[in-house]
Amino acid sequence: MAQHCRGHVTHCLGGILARRGAATVAVSGSRRLTGAEFVAGVRRLAAGLADRGVRRGDVVAVVAFNSIEYMELFLAVTYVGAIIAPLNYRWSFEEATQALELVQPSVLIFDDSFTSWAIRLTENKILPSVALYLVLGDTSSISHAANFVPVDRIKRTVKETTEIEPFSAPNDVALICFTSGTTGQPKGVAISHTSLIIQSLAKIAIVGYGEDDVYLHTAPLCHIGGISSCMAILMAGGCHVLIPKFDTKLAFDAIREHRVTSFITVPAIMADLLSYARYESATVF
Repeated sequence: MAQHCRGHVTHCLGGILARRGAATVAVSGSRRLTGAEFVAGVRRLAAGLADRGVRRGDVVAVVAFNSIEYMELFLAVTYVGAIIAPLNYRWSFEEATQALELVQPSVLIFDDSFTSWAIRLTENKILPSVALYLVLGDTSSISHAANFVPVDRIKRTVKETTEIEPFSAPNDVALICFTSGTTGQPKGVAISHTSLIIQSLAKIAIVGYGEDDVYLHTAPLCHIGGISSCMAILMAGGCHVLIPKFDTKLAFDAIREHRVTSFITVPAIMADLLSYARYESATVF
């Protein structure tokens, strides 16, 4: 029997409703979600996943670019006590397959950029553990694949949800995060709800994140840096601005348009942004 957990990453949803229920909590392109809309989406998706047979302790693998849907998915998977395993979108198909064989997921979720991976897996019956293939975002390019179910369809089938306490997977595991593989094949590291919460609280304390922050997702949600910063902003009640992946112009325009106050970076990203800013100034004047 599933046990309610004491600490859970989705406990941030209550804070989001309280602090940003009517305010924008996530922006991606022209799409904006209020806190209430975001929380409702997470809960509907969690109920839909449960209806599709996703259970406590199941591993749900994901390969996709950053999006609001990815954020919702991260929380919905963990809400029902399943374990999310994000795959690095920079991997080759062979590298991704090795990671999938390691964690033996029961569900694989992908966006339209990785349709070819899902088709190869199903046609060659490479991963028999996967019972459900779900598609994030645009599904127009894969309408021929009847065995791939759009995530939006799962959410739409859930009309109303009864609010329940989230469940934790065995051993409190929330996430399997893959290492860089610098000393061999990438290894899957199990990370608990408690660890993610403590790390997020540390970031809030050290960086000073608050509900007035507007955070730009320059790091991928398959990387622990991107994941932990996302969680910290969710817990702090800030606003998220998402771009699919780092692109200098997209990032620069987002910073300017949405008055971004924070993002995580590396020297190469800062060099690109500063170079682009100088180019923009020279062009304008």
